[in-house]
Parts: sequence; C-alpha cells; structure tokens
Amino acid sequence: MPANEWYKKWFNSPFYHKLYFGRDEKKTQSFINKLINYLKPQTDSRMLDVACGRGRHSKLLAANGFDVTGFDISPDAIQYARQFENDHLHFYLHDMRLPLWVNYFDYAFNFFTSFGYFASRREHDDAMRTIASSLKKTGVLIFDYLNVHYSEDHLIHNEVKMIDGTEYEIHRWHDNKHFYKKIIISDPGLQHPLEFTEKVAKFNLGDFTDMLSFQNMQVTEAFGDYELNSYDVRKTARMIVVAKKNRE
Repeated sequence: MPANEWYKKWFNSPFYHKLYFGRDEKKTQSFINKLINYLKPQTDSRMLDVACGRGRHSKLLAANGFDVTGFDISPDAIQYARQFENDHLHFYLHDMRLPLWVNYFDYAFNFFTSFGYFASRREHDDAMRTIASSLKKTGVLIFDYLNVHYSEDHLIHNEVKMIDGTEYEIHRWHDNKHFYKKIIISDPGLQHPLEFTEKVAKFNLGDFTDMLSFQNMQVTEAFGDYELNSYDVRKTARMIVVAKKNRE
C-alpha cells in the first residue's frame, strides 16, 4: 500500500477506534443535539455522514428520526456499523473521492477531522465535489475540522497513553502544509509493536471557503467548539464550518 494511503490501514485497525473513540458518549450526544437545535431539520430530512467510521454519529442522528446514510473507506468499520442498520439507518463502503448520490440529501456531515488525508489538492477537491453534489439545492454541509492555528500553538509533541492495557506512544510535529502524528502501539496480543503515521492537511477557513466555492457552496457560519461557540482563529480548538448551496 502506498505510504500516502496510510489511512486505509490505520482506519481499519481496532487500535484506531480504541485510541480515538473510547470517548464520553454524553458529549457526542450533546454535540448532535446542539447541531439539530441549530439546523432545525424537517422530520423527513435525509442526512449523509461522510467518513462515518463505526457509525457513532450516524446512530445518534437516526435516533432522532432522520433518514441517515453513512459511508466509510474502512471495510471493518462498515461491517461493524451494519449491525445497527434499520429502516432509517444504512451504511456503505465507499471512497469519498468517487461519485455517489446526486441531489439527494438535505444535510451532509463530516465529523472529527475526517478530511485532509489525501496526497493532493485535486483529491480533496474530488471529495468535496462528491459531498456537495450529493446535496439538494437547499442542502447544508457541516465540516468538523481542527483549527490549524490553535493546533500549531498547542501541539503536544510527545505523550504516552494507556488504554485498556494497550500503550500508545505518540509523537507530533508539523511543517508548512501538514500535521503529522506517529503512533507506536504496544499490546500484549502483538508480537511486535505496530506503527502508524497520520498526515493531515493544514486547511484553514479560507481553504474551506475556496474549496466550497468551486462547488457552488458558501460558508455561512463557523463555530469553534462542540458547544457551538463562535470560532476564534487563536482561541478555539475546532473549526466547525457550515456551508449552503448558492441559489442558482
């Protein structure tokens, strides 16, 4: 597998989910509730969860009665998520760079910095085209991304985490265009430590504005955290972008 497709193997690893998603479900539920209160979707809204992983956000959206479709590039994640499928919740194995439904969804979500992983800007533009084209003319898109400037200022270069008997040795650094995270995993069930290196593009609000404008979408709001407080370029850890299609 090419080094620039590191995400295919890492996102398919059970250690990825143990590291990132052994989280407080109440906080995730609170975030979803705040988004729903903000967006005020119609009860029959169709929603798309892009790079849905094991479906933690999709399940919460569907529990509110919306028709939710999630897709992800990880076969193991989708296989796991499919146990939760019902009449209002469906999961598919799919690469966001490739075309999908057109003019079908009322809302599209991309949670937890599930973007910025590809090797070229063209691939990111392809992904953005897929997401934007999936939306109806009145569709709304939500991107939950890291705040580049805050992350630069608050980067923890080295740390060790112990989760359920697994040790994660983490090293972080960055250059002009990307953040990097090297993760060395030691577990009693492994003969040798595993090693993964994440690479995430430094897309700021201007970059998202540009990419979205090429897809006839306009940024209408930006929040800085999961409480939906205002975005601040230096003070808030997240950059939650809201965009709508321009009227033709």
